Amino acid sequence: MSELRKDPVTGRWVIISTGRQKRPSDFHLERTKIIREEHCPFCAGRESMTPPEVLAFRQNGHQPNGPGWDLRVVPNKFPALQVEGSLDREGEGLFDRMTGIGAHEVIIESPEHHKSLATMSEPEIERVLWAFRERVLDLKNDRRFRYIIVFKNHGAAAGATLEHSHSQLIALPIVPDFVREELDGAERHFSAKERCVFCDIIRQETASGRRIVHDNTDIVAVAPYASRFPFEVWLLPKHHGARFEDAPRQSYEGLARMLKWVLVRMNRALESPDYNLIIHSSPLQEDVNDFYHWHVELMPKLTRTAGFEWGTGFYINPTAPEEAAQVLREVRV
Repeated sequence: MSELRKDPVTGRWVIISTGRQKRPSDFHLERTKIIREEHCPFCAGRESMTPPEVLAFRQNGHQPNGPGWDLRVVPNKFPALQVEGSLDREGEGLFDRMTGIGAHEVIIESPEHHKSLATMSEPEIERVLWAFRERVLDLKNDRRFRYIIVFKNHGAAAGATLEHSHSQLIALPIVPDFVREELDGAERHFSAKERCVFCDIIRQETASGRRIVHDNTDIVAVAPYASRFPFEVWLLPKHHGARFEDAPRQSYEGLARMLKWVLVRMNRALESPDYNLIIHSSPLQEDVNDFYHWHVELMPKLTRTAGFEWGTGFYINPTAPEEAAQVLREVRV
């Protein structure tokens, strides 16, 4: 069983994932190995290599946990957190811990091994987004969970160990500090101005145009003013709302179109970079709708986070967001 331990100095929580216990030699293998098609457990016909699916979009007449699917969601075979058990909290002197209760799922986005979000059609990408929504709506019924993060690691440099296109979802019993910092900043802005800071960003960036990457009816893609990474892009829905899972249907359609547009141009301009994609949404049991605004952050892996960044919390970005936005706008596909 995993456990969460709290750093007594910073208050930061860490998952000690004993289910993923490693020997020293395992780390060397992890750095060099990514699972290719011939051994891929996510390909159609190899459903027995994964845990039983918890959600699938299937063609008519095809049975669960067999071929004939368009998308599958399965529990992670090596979960960071586990659903089973009770959320026990205890102290040991000045140290605090709790059992590693949560959920860890994998969204297998396509039965085709070499298909990626960039090469999927817009309806296929929208299907992935609906799967995210369905799983969040189901898991939020478990009152032990406080936050659900949906993320995608594309490529080895981004942390993926399988080539086959997939995303992950982890339900947590606490709200992460990084999320809390974002919520606190948004609430301070609202307290001072009675406006959503993300809505203000959309208005100001749209008026200026300098950092706008692309714009459609429902979503605006912007290179954030204080970008941490070169070619970082935020995808912001124009319809205000705190929860990804509560967004209107057209927001998912618009987000699918925008993801397709941005990823195709990133691939062309940056030679198909590895990237991380994260959906930022509201905590499950808090009413933050007045001041929080769900969104997606997309970060190509073009630089490495090194000692200065880890030691200070500052990021060094060698590409101005204004330049990055212009490059992506001008890509011809």
